[in-house]
Amino acid sequence: MPGTLYLCATPIGNLQDITERVKTTLNSVYLIAAEDTRNSLKLLNRFDIHVPLTSYHEYNKYDKAEELLELLLSGKDLALITDAGTPAISDPGEVLVQKCIENGVLVTSLPGACAAVTALTLSGLSTGRFSFEGFLSRENRERKELLEELKKETRTIIIYEAPHHLKKTLSDLYKVLGDRRISICRELTKIHEEIMRTVLSEALKYYEKNDPRGEYVLVIEGRKRSDIQAEKAEKYLEMSIEEHVRAYEEQGLDRKEAMKAAARDRGVQKRDIYNALLRTC
Repeated sequence: MPGTLYLCATPIGNLQDITERVKTTLNSVYLIAAEDTRNSLKLLNRFDIHVPLTSYHEYNKYDKAEELLELLLSGKDLALITDAGTPAISDPGEVLVQKCIENGVLVTSLPGACAAVTALTLSGLSTGRFSFEGFLSRENRERKELLEELKKETRTIIIYEAPHHLKKTLSDLYKVLGDRRISICRELTKIHEEIMRTVLSEALKYYEKNDPRGEYVLVIEGRKRSDIQAEKAEKYLEMSIEEHVRAYEEQGLDRKEAMKAAARDRGVQKRDIYNALLRTC
């Protein structure tokens, strides 16, 4: 029988946030795979856990995943932890999880701290729908394409960022998204937890005078649906009514439905569209 891979969430700051279930599991497995063994060793020592550690990170995630999979297939139970928070979220752990699933190895997740959700709940922005983007690409073309996609995003946006990249990311967001509301979170769950609720332009001014320190979670307001509707309405008003109706007919709508759709776009009654079309005949 294959073993089980346990995804164990670890504290993102305050060590008291570790769960009893995670401590019990870490004490019981054959091996713990960690992103940074030096950092994780401090955590394990704090809770008197003496299970062997092995390094599993971005630069060895494919080869090491194969080694860990062999242990799991031989019947050994393993735990996966990250530096802080829930493993496999914007993290090399997703590769190991995929390999386990492909090979019939049981994977279970022990819930706990997650910086993205913690920041979202503190942001004061809409929490009903959100888009988690992790770390933005450093490759210029891919980054530009993603930012253009985010420009249209109506859900609240969550991004992780390192201190040495924060100013550039805030600048890029401001240029593409405009002056959106943003919650900038650092030192989450720690004594000096800091939440800055502001707008992108003010955040840029602040970090021109203050050097970023620590890891950041950025929670950004999604685009307002009213702005999207206004933009669409402006585009449609540039078209004649006949062109507008024809555009919907070319999409497969019959004449009646095309007139109804055009009326909805323009904020008028269907009979207004009908009468306007009669005048052009």
